[in-house]
Amino acid sequence: MSITAAMVKELRETTGAGMMDCKTALKETDGDMEAAIDWLRAKGLSKAAKKAGRVAAEGLVGISSADGKAAVIELNSETDFVARNENFQKLVKGVADAALEAEGNIEKLNAASFPGSSKSVEDEIKDAVATIGENMTLRRVASLSVSEGVVASYVHSAVVENLGKIGVLVAIESSGDKAKLNDFGRKVAMHVAATNPLALTVDQLDSDVVERERAVFSEQARESGKPENIIEKMVEGRMRKFYEEVTLLKQAFVIDPDNTVEKAAEALGAELGTPVKIAAFVRFALGEGIEKEEADFAAEVAAAAGN
Repeated sequence: MSITAAMVKELRETTGAGMMDCKTALKETDGDMEAAIDWLRAKGLSKAAKKAGRVAAEGLVGISSADGKAAVIELNSETDFVARNENFQKLVKGVADAALEAEGNIEKLNAASFPGSSKSVEDEIKDAVATIGENMTLRRVASLSVSEGVVASYVHSAVVENLGKIGVLVAIESSGDKAKLNDFGRKVAMHVAATNPLALTVDQLDSDVVERERAVFSEQARESGKPENIIEKMVEGRMRKFYEEVTLLKQAFVIDPDNTVEKAAEALGAELGTPVKIAAFVRFALGEGIEKEEADFAAEVAAAAGN
C-alpha cells in the first residue's frame, strides 16, 4: 500500500511521534492506522494511548431524575451558540424528562409525547429546527434504575441546572440513608466525569480492548530482551496497573485518593450498617466519537470576499 503524506500527518497529529517514525510505522503495518498507533506505542514512540480526534459536535447533554431512576440524553446542534439559546435549553430539558419512561431506547423516546405538548419528541425537535434555524439530532439516550437505593447524577460545565457538556449517572443499590447515598453517588459521578473509566469492573471490560493492551505490553516487554517467564510477569504487572486505571471500582477515588472507589463504597456501607453497591454508571460527553471536518477560516474569508 502506498503511504501518503496525509497519512503520515494524521498519525503524527494523533500520536505526537516523529515524522520518520510515523512513516516507518505505517510501512510496517501496511497503512493500517490503528495498527500503526499500536506499533508506535510498543516501541515507546507514541505520546497518545489511543486515537484522539477533535470533538466537534455541539449542543447539550441533559439529565432528568425521579425516585430510583434517572435518564441522560444528548441533543446535538450545528453550533455552540444554540446551547445558549433558552428555547433549545427548554427542548433538551423536555426531551430528558420524556426519557425517564423510554428505558434507554431512542426509538421509544422519539415516539414519546413531549411534556406539555400533544406532539411527539421527534416532531417537537423538527419544529425547533424550523424555529431556531439549525439542524438538530437526538443522538443517544440511556437510563439507570434501582429497586432500592438511588440513582445519583452530575453535570459538568452546566449552562443551567442539569444541562451541560458532560452528564453522568451512577446507580447505588442499598437500603441505607438516601441522602447519604445520594451525596456519595454524586461524588462518584463527579469522579466518573473526571476519569472517564471504560467499565465498572474488570469483567465488564471489552475483551478486544484487553487483548489489544496485552499485545502492546507484551511487545514492549520483549523489547527488553528478558526471558519469557520474566516477560510474562512484566505483562501481568502492567495489566494490573491498566485495570486500576480504567475500571471504576479499582480506580483511586478522586475525593479520597488513599482509597479506591470500591473501598470508599465499603466504608460508607460500614458507616450506614448496610451494604452499599455501585451497580452501574453512564457517562455522556458532548460530541464524543463524532468527527467534523475543521473549516479553513482564511479560505472561507477569501471565498466570501470573492477571491
